[in-house]
Amino acid sequence: METENNRSAWTDVQRQEVASLVRDYRAYLLLERSLSRNTLDAYLRDVEKLLHYLEGAGVTPWQADTDMLRAFVAGLHDIGVEPRSQARIVSGVRSFYRYMLMHGLLSDDPARLLEVPKVGVHLPEVLTVDEVDRLIGAVDLSKREGHRNRAMLEVLYSCGLRVSELCELKLSNLYLDEGFVRIFGKGGKERLVPISARAVHELRTYFLDRNLWSIPAAYEDYVFITVRRSIKNIGRIMVFHLIKELAVVAGIRKNISPHTLRHSFATHLLEGGADLRAIQAMLGHETIATTEIYTHIDRSRLRQEILDHHPRSRIAAD
Repeated sequence: METENNRSAWTDVQRQEVASLVRDYRAYLLLERSLSRNTLDAYLRDVEKLLHYLEGAGVTPWQADTDMLRAFVAGLHDIGVEPRSQARIVSGVRSFYRYMLMHGLLSDDPARLLEVPKVGVHLPEVLTVDEVDRLIGAVDLSKREGHRNRAMLEVLYSCGLRVSELCELKLSNLYLDEGFVRIFGKGGKERLVPISARAVHELRTYFLDRNLWSIPAAYEDYVFITVRRSIKNIGRIMVFHLIKELAVVAGIRKNISPHTLRHSFATHLLEGGADLRAIQAMLGHETIATTEIYTHIDRSRLRQEILDHHPRSRIAAD
């Protein structure tokens, strides 16, 4: 069953309870753990990031489970938070939940199984073209949201978007006849990204359904809309869970997220011979160094290129 980010925000009572919890946690860090002011402020900022995320999902810290916390960490990656900062935030979240457990506010610690991102060169998980096709093919088109889901995956993969960029995509920024979409990425930076004919086809098929929905004026310009209970633009948690569910149906055993389709987009372009600078522009990376990680992914392809083209290899073959 599809999970959608359609819960309401916290009630006033819940907000007051969370504020009280944070005050007590701050006192604990200050008095019992004797943290420096800078460390204390860093812990509280990290917890604030988590609480902002949970409130957006309508989930209190007491209700959050391990999957929700993992989705939060995955979201940090999706918005470009560096691994070292991700690791610090995860450490802060773990400390927060250990405090709640120690003080009898929880019976189990949902942050216990959170993995700390490795600091250093991280080679992201990528899908093969066949796995991408299987993932998209796993969408159930008999459901009301079926064509929307297929269009979302095609756009993610075709354009290499961050999940936040997908969720914020507007109809007014689609130039389907020209084969481009306008994206506003990190820091509000604008870029034009080519969109494939297949993604255009899936979008237009989805629009046949979308045109029949009664969409509130505030959300009319969003491309991807929820279809259950309240109607609004989709959220990142919904996309995260959708891809996890489809991976199971498709028999894909890799640990994937929406960002995996972005990685796969870049890797497949590089394998197809695309220029690294062009890939950088399409992904919206600030520096080429960020894009260069994709040159490390397919080592077997690099090795084969050397065997096929290096003069010493040809001499050995002769």
